[in-house]
Amino acid sequence: MEVRTGDETLDKTIKQWLEWDKYEPTRQEVCNLLKEKNVPELKKRFGTRIAFGTAGLRARMEAGTARINDLIIIQTAQGILTHLLAVNKDCKNSGVAIGYDHRHNSRRYAELSAAIMVRAGLPVYLFSHTSPTPFVPYIIRQKHLAAGIMVTPSHNPKGDNGYKVYWGNGAQIIPPVDKGISAAILSNLEPWEHSWDTSIIAESPLVTDPYQQVFTSYMEEITKRMCHHGNINAATKLKFTYTAMHGVGTLAFQALFKKFGFQDLILVKEQVEEDPNFTTVKNPNPEEGKSALNLSFKTADENGSRVILANDPDADRLAVAERQGDGSWKVFNGNELGTLLGWWILQCYKKKNESWNDVHMFASAVSSKMLNSMAQKDGFKFEETLTGHKWMGNRIDALMQEGKKSLFAFEEAIGFMCCELVLDKDGVSAGAIVAELATVLATENKSLVNKLDELYQDYGYHFCSNSYYICHSPETTGAIFERIRTLENGSYPSQISGVKVTGIRDLTTGHDSNQPDNKAILPTSRSSHMITFSFENGCVATLRTSGTEPKIKYYSEICGDLSKSDKSSMQEKLRTFVSTLVQELLQPDVHGLIPKAD
Repeated sequence: MEVRTGDETLDKTIKQWLEWDKYEPTRQEVCNLLKEKNVPELKKRFGTRIAFGTAGLRARMEAGTARINDLIIIQTAQGILTHLLAVNKDCKNSGVAIGYDHRHNSRRYAELSAAIMVRAGLPVYLFSHTSPTPFVPYIIRQKHLAAGIMVTPSHNPKGDNGYKVYWGNGAQIIPPVDKGISAAILSNLEPWEHSWDTSIIAESPLVTDPYQQVFTSYMEEITKRMCHHGNINAATKLKFTYTAMHGVGTLAFQALFKKFGFQDLILVKEQVEEDPNFTTVKNPNPEEGKSALNLSFKTADENGSRVILANDPDADRLAVAERQGDGSWKVFNGNELGTLLGWWILQCYKKKNESWNDVHMFASAVSSKMLNSMAQKDGFKFEETLTGHKWMGNRIDALMQEGKKSLFAFEEAIGFMCCELVLDKDGVSAGAIVAELATVLATENKSLVNKLDELYQDYGYHFCSNSYYICHSPETTGAIFERIRTLENGSYPSQISGVKVTGIRDLTTGHDSNQPDNKAILPTSRSSHMITFSFENGCVATLRTSGTEPKIKYYSEICGDLSKSDKSSMQEKLRTFVSTLVQELLQPDVHGLIPKAD
């Protein structure tokens, strides 16, 4: 096949690709683009290489070095194996776990990865069935494995796939592991002799199917640790509706729900079955709120159900909605659920332990500080981490090695880690725990909303306003943040709309005006942008780029005493201020940013 795009570097990359790629569908994609002389598309596919980082990989499933496909998976697995052999001499005894979701090609990507590991002599625990993401970090800790891989793009659109990597502590990788793997990938781009051959999986004694054992053990251990009111659960009249959002959560969620003692779980029948095309939803992300839960509302209304529990497609996130007295639905955001779960898990711990002064809870830097307010009053320890459960999971593991107990960790993107068995977000266990909380509250004639209001009275009202803009140009995104850093005489702004800035933390550059030496305490990274502003009016706002999507996200919070001010006035104060802040700093109209769809 003649390769002639007019770009010598691009031609060389495409020729190399065609030499290495043995998967006919993706080879044909490239050949078609060459025949059509579609140089712009070829540049999109081959002009850059997909970067491996702490989030692993996530991209569209298409041919090209900038996409996810068989060849990219092979190169990545070869890199992970090479790095693992270099840093863990025991990995041929301990082995790795590999799971996958229901997306197109997920099982194939898992098997390609497994075959490469097995040929190198590593035991591989390859799940025989699609599984929730939390099963992989769970088995790593349970069996003391060297690493784990989960093939999933989580809640991304249907054409995407992804590749999450966990290390031997059961947490997602953080630096410098990601850098070591990335370097090993680039040093092993050419597929090894047998890397395309997956036949060894069926015949090798090194391959074990852990699915049933993990499924059973997970249900038993989570229930033993986190279910405290099985009798009340069994007797409740409260009805729960569940959706897996066409993903992998149904079997596991049903099983844990039953294990907690609950009798009936109403399923959104149109979304129960695994469907990689996500037929009934435009965006399979329950974090989007009401727009993703329309069928759940319909099913719940038809069945007299008061609480909706929704997992994202790989079941590591949880959304919750509660029907109000007027028939409307309240969809809780991640900060509200984090408040409720944190309070509940602490109460359950208090009933069985005399002291909780040395137990820890966590929230990411862009999440509500409500747990911090609770910690100051109740006496436990609160820590803030960088965004992502990878940071919380690794920190919790470090504390466990010191003999310290961690109860709970969350981030506002509806991700909750409710016990130390899974050092990552887990939408299955979080859902069962929320159901038990709602059930116990119902015996007191209270709802989840009632309890949340009580907590605001006890710890102060924390109101958050978060959203995002889509920006498909990395150059534009970079220019926006550089403008912010030099907005006022070559430095950060000292005020926004007349409101004085009292603190600035930039985790891209490492600047933190809140520290005596102006150096940030939290880890910094120049590969992404993240700036937090504190203001004289009590507001805190963070602007950051997403690590997995072309989004500029903004997060804001205001805290206040409800005895001195009411909710509506604080909400209006924050919304008005944030609207001005976004316009002044991001300039959405100037840069053609696309707002979040309602």
